[in-house]
This record gives sequence, structure tokens and C-alpha cells, in this order.
Amino acid sequence: MTDTADIRDRFWADLSASPFLMVGLQGGAEHSLPMTAQLDPHANHCFWFYTAKDNRLAHGGPAMAQFVAKDHNLFACIEGTLATESDPAVIDRYWSKQVEAWYPGGRSDPNLLMLRFDLGVAEIWRADMSITGVFKMLFGGDVRSEMQGKHAEIAL
Repeated sequence: MTDTADIRDRFWADLSASPFLMVGLQGGAEHSLPMTAQLDPHANHCFWFYTAKDNRLAHGGPAMAQFVAKDHNLFACIEGTLATESDPAVIDRYWSKQVEAWYPGGRSDPNLLMLRFDLGVAEIWRADMSITGVFKMLFGGDVRSEMQGKHAEIAL
């Protein structure tokens, strides 16, 4: 497997294990927001977020999402576009008790909005080192060679 394919596979596995990202609109002065991605293993070109119609992300547009894996061994910055998802089948597919807790009116809550994040290019870094690399770092050794091949720009 190529380094790029390995990095891509690791990204999707880590995101599936902990689907929490910081998402913000590009070109604005507002801060990013923590969001929970709804993932579909057959839709590796997008993921979805439930939000509210009065959320600062609601109007959509060019966006950036930042992701850090649970173990802090993978970092990603993902460029894409937020758009309203109006397909009721998609909204229903990801509905859960955890989502319902945020919307008192359930699926018919008048403030419920689902956004689709259409993925563009991601810059991904793997930060996991071998045991040798960890010892080198602990004692001030050069670890640059250890990190070669662990960074990629990938069109998702």
C-alpha cells in the first residue's frame, strides 16, 4: 500500500472512531464550531452534520474542518463546501437518540437543519513514531527521517 493510501485509510478509520471536528466557514471572522460528523462508509466524498437553522454555519459555503485523532497520532485539515441536505432519507438514516436530544421537536423540529460537507482536498499528518523514534526524541536525536512519508495532501 502506498503512503498516501495508508494515510487516507488511517484518516477514515480514525474519523470513524471519533467523528468530532472543528468546522468553520472560510473567509469569515467567526470561530470554528465543534461538530459531530455522520459518516457513511460508502460516501467517502462527504459527511453530514445535524445543526440548527440559526447556527453560524447554516448558510453554508466554502468551509474548513480540523480533525485530531483520539490518540493524537493523526491530524487533518479538510477543505470542502457546506450545503443544505434536504433529502429526508438521509436525514432519517443518521437520526439517533443522541441527535434527538438536541431537537425537542424530533425530526420535525422547525429549527432542525442537516448540512452536507462535500469534501475537497485534505492535508493529513501522521504523528506516530516507532519505538526508536520515540527514544531519539526523548534524548534530543533527529527524528525528521522518522516522519518522512507521513504527510500527504489528498483529494477526498
